[in-house]
This record gives sequence, C-alpha cells and structure tokens, in this order.
Amino acid sequence: MELFLQQVFNGIMFGSTYAIVALGLTLVMGILNIPNFAHGHLYMLGGYVTYFFFATLGLGFWLSLLASMIILGMVGVVMERVVFRPLTGQPPINDFIAAIGSLVFLEAFALAVWGPQGLRITNPYPETFQFLGITMTVQRVLVIVAAAALIVGLHFFMKKTVLGATIEAVAQNREGAMLTGINVNRVSAITFAISTATAALAASFLSPIFMLSPSMGAILGMKAFIIVILGGLGSIPGAILGGYILGLIEALGGGYVSAAYKNVFAFGALILILSIKPTGLFGKKEA
Repeated sequence: MELFLQQVFNGIMFGSTYAIVALGLTLVMGILNIPNFAHGHLYMLGGYVTYFFFATLGLGFWLSLLASMIILGMVGVVMERVVFRPLTGQPPINDFIAAIGSLVFLEAFALAVWGPQGLRITNPYPETFQFLGITMTVQRVLVIVAAAALIVGLHFFMKKTVLGATIEAVAQNREGAMLTGINVNRVSAITFAISTATAALAASFLSPIFMLSPSMGAILGMKAFIIVILGGLGSIPGAILGGYILGLIEALGGGYVSAAYKNVFAFGALILILSIKPTGLFGKKEA
C-alpha cells in the first residue's frame, strides 16, 4: 500500500509538471492554431535561465524563477513576432518547419552557452518528511502547489478578466475579433508570452530535482503534445486532466513494471484513449 501511495504522489508531481507545460502549449495551439514543437525546448531554456540567475549570479530561488518567467515571456513575444506572425495565412506546413527550426536553434544555443554536460541547481528546499508512509520533499510538494495555483489563476484570468475574454474571442473567431476592433497581433503576442512563461515556471521548479541538459526539451515537448491530443486539441481542462493521467500512468507503470518503459506507457495510453475517443477526452467533433 505504501508503494502504491508513493507512486501516486510521484505521479501527481510528474502530472503537475506535465499539466503546466501542456497548458502553455494548449494556449498557443487552441488560440493561435500554431503547433509550437519548440515548446519543450523553451522549457529547457527556462531551466537554464533559472540556473544562470541562481547559480551564476547568486540570486535567490524565487527571484531567479521570476526572472526566468519574465525573460522567457519576452522570448515568446519575439518568437511570435519574428518567427510565426509572418507566416499568418500561409500553409500549416510552414508553421511546422518554423517550429522545428526554432527548437534546433534553441538547443544549439544552450549547447554553445552552457555546454553538453548536465547541470543542476542546488535544491533550495531539500527537507523531507513523512505523510501516510509517503516520503515527500518540500521541493516536490512545491511543484504540486505551483501547478494548482497556476490552474486556478489561469481559470480566473480567462473567465474573469477583459484580457482573458479577449483571448477567448480570438480563439473562437479570429476574423470576427478583428472586425470588433481587437488587436489580434497584440493578443497573439500576449498568448505566446503566457505560454513561454509557464514553461519557465515548470522548468524552474524541476531544475533542483532533475539535471539540466540541452536535449531535455525534446522528450518533454513530445509528451506535451501527447497530453494536448489526449485532452482534446485546444481544451484547457483536457490539458490539465491529460497531464495528471500521463503522470500517474508513468509513475505506476514505472513502480510496478519498469521505469525503463515509462515512455512506452505514455504512447500506449495515447493509442488506447484515442481508439476509444478519437477527438480526445474533451475534444469536439468538427461540424
């Protein structure tokens, strides 16, 4: 029983990370219809930026986290403006190629600046404690709390603020939003900034737990797309639920079978769920 509870806790922690990353990707795909395959590498860059401020400049963990979110938010604005905005109205394959080019550039940039060796931030909260037989660390609990806070905050932002309503209007009908006077380019830039800032948030909390490497964004970006597809393209609740489902599947499968096959479990879940519900958990059929 204790092993089961331990793996559930680990699954919730992993799921929280996946949910944060997938939320940012869902915003870009659901609102801007851009398959940003570089999202995982933006997560990677956020981890390295946090490392730079924390380990190199000596700032505290929370200031480093905030700086990483701000910088990655600006990177998102630049990426939207320079890479994807000129491709508006072009064939979707162009967005795909641009995203692939962006992820190659980001990985090469990280290699050039920080090198290929793995790096890790000193854990600011290494304390451990026991609860119901589960061994927990404060840092891992912070990941879960941060995900919950982000989910609640994003829901409030989208449903209770004018800017959130504007973003939803663009998602529902881009041309109609333009006709009502909404600055669609500004909304796109803000959406990208939120997306990349959330990726930096996830990376900052995970950096003291796992090693940083230039290639770490590839597998996470792939899993984020799995989650988005599982939940239904453009569905924020689907991204949240899909993230936790994937985290629990990996943790339980890794605990009871083998951690070497956790990625197999992820893709197996994708095939199984889509065979039952091709549009994803919260996806809607096209009219």
